[in-house]
Amino acid sequence: MKAFLAFCVVLLVFGSVSEAKFDDFEDEEDIVEYDDNDFAEFEDVTEDSVTENPQRVITTEDDEDETTVELEGQDENQEGDFEDTDTHEGDTESEPYDDEEFEGYEDKPDTSSSKNKDPITIVDVPAHLQNSWESYYLEILMVTGLLAYIMNYIIGKNKNSRLAQAWFNTHRELLESNFTLVGDDGTNKEATSTGKLNQENEHIYNLWCSGRVCCEGMLIQLRFLKRQDLLNVLARMMRPVSDQVQIKVTMNDEDMDTYVFAVGTRKALVRLQKEMQDLSEFCSDKPKSGAKYGLPDSLAILSEMGEVTEGMMDTKMVHFLTHYADKIESVHFSDQFSGPKIMQEEGQPLKLPDTKRTLLFTFNVPGSGNTYPKDMEALLPLMNMVIYSIDKAKKFRLNREGKQKADKNRARVEENFLKLTHVQRQEAAQSRREEKKRAEKERIMNEEDPEKQRRLEEAALRREQKKLEKKQMKMKQIKVKAM
Repeated sequence: MKAFLAFCVVLLVFGSVSEAKFDDFEDEEDIVEYDDNDFAEFEDVTEDSVTENPQRVITTEDDEDETTVELEGQDENQEGDFEDTDTHEGDTESEPYDDEEFEGYEDKPDTSSSKNKDPITIVDVPAHLQNSWESYYLEILMVTGLLAYIMNYIIGKNKNSRLAQAWFNTHRELLESNFTLVGDDGTNKEATSTGKLNQENEHIYNLWCSGRVCCEGMLIQLRFLKRQDLLNVLARMMRPVSDQVQIKVTMNDEDMDTYVFAVGTRKALVRLQKEMQDLSEFCSDKPKSGAKYGLPDSLAILSEMGEVTEGMMDTKMVHFLTHYADKIESVHFSDQFSGPKIMQEEGQPLKLPDTKRTLLFTFNVPGSGNTYPKDMEALLPLMNMVIYSIDKAKKFRLNREGKQKADKNRARVEENFLKLTHVQRQEAAQSRREEKKRAEKERIMNEEDPEKQRRLEEAALRREQKKLEKKQMKMKQIKVKAM
C-alpha cells in the first residue's frame, strides 16, 4: 500500500513538472523558436571551430630544396562530419567534471603534432658535390697542359722557320753563284728557280740546286729539332742534341772514280758502318785515326784503299776538317752508295740494289739545340768545303793498281751476294716452275673437248720425258769427266 502511494506521488510530481514546462510556451511559434535556438547553439560552436582552426603547413627540408604543402579547406561533406564531432564534444563539455573519475591519470604530452610533422635533419653536402675549384683539379691540369702544348707548338714552329730563313739568307749568294737553279719545288714541268726553301714539315726544310758541271744536282736538307713537340723539348733537357744540315750531291758517272771514303767523328763512322750498305762491304776495317794527316783526335777515317786517303787529304781539305771539326759530323764519298741496308722479312734481296756516285755531308749547327739565327753564319765556310769537294772528286783519279783493286773488290762483293742469294734464287725458280705447271694443268682440265684434252696431256708427258732424258745425259757427262 505504501508502495502504491509512493508511485502515485511520483506521477503527480512528473505531471506538474511537464505542465509547468509547457506553460512557458504560449503557442507553436514559441516551440519552434526554442528548437531553433537550441540548434543555433551547436551551429555557433561549429562555425567557431571551423574559423579558429588554422590551416596546417607541413614543411620538409631535403639536402638543398624545400617543399611546402598547404592543406586547404575540406569540402562540404567533410564539414558535416566535423559538425557532428563538434556536437559530440559540446555534449561532453556540458557534463560536470568529476575529480575522482580521473584519479591516477597522468598528463601525457600531445604527440599527434609530432607524428604529423617529419623531423628536420640537416645533412652535410659531400665534398665531391660541392662547387669549389678543388673539384676540378684534373680538368684544370688537362686544360693547362693543352694550352702549354699549343703555345710550345707555335713558338717552336716559328723558331725553326726563322732559323731556316736565316740559313738561306746567309748562303743564298754562294749558291746562286755556283748553281743555275736554286730552289726548284718540282711542281712545274720545266725546272724553275723559286729562290726559297721548301717546307716538308715543321722541322725539316729542303732546297734543291742544279745546273753545275760534274754533278746532276745537290739536295740540301735542314733537319732542325722538333721544337714544336713539347715531349721532345722535355726529352732534350735530359739529352741535348744539335740541329743538322745534310747535303747530298749526286755526281755524274764519268766525273767520279770507283772508291769509297769517309771521315768524321768516331761514333758517327761506327754507326754509318753498321747502317750503310757500301761502308759495311767495302770498308770492313775499324775507323782509323787521322793524326797522321794532322786531323784532331775527334775525327777518324774509313777508306777502301790507302791511295784514296792520300789523294783526298790534301792541304785545303785538312784545313777545313781541322778548323771546323766541332761542326763536322761526317763526310762520305762513294761510287756504290745505295742507302741503308735493305733487309727483307723473308731473307736477303734477290738482286743487288741500284747504286749512285754520291757525296754526303752532315754538319752540326752550333749551339747544341740553343741555336740563334746569327749562328747560321758559322756554317758558310762548310758550304765552301762542299763546293771544293765536288771539284776534288772530279779531279781525283786512281792509278792502274788502285783501279784493279777496286774492280776486284766490287767483283768480290757481287760474288758473295750471289752465294748468299743462291738458295733463294733456286726456291724462286722452283716456285715459278710449279706455278707454270699448275696453270697448264688448269688449262687442260678446263678443256671441254675430250680428244683435245687427251692430246694436251700427251704433249705435257712428252715434254717431261725430254727434260728427264736431258738431265740423265748431263749426269752421264759429269761422271765421264770425273773418271
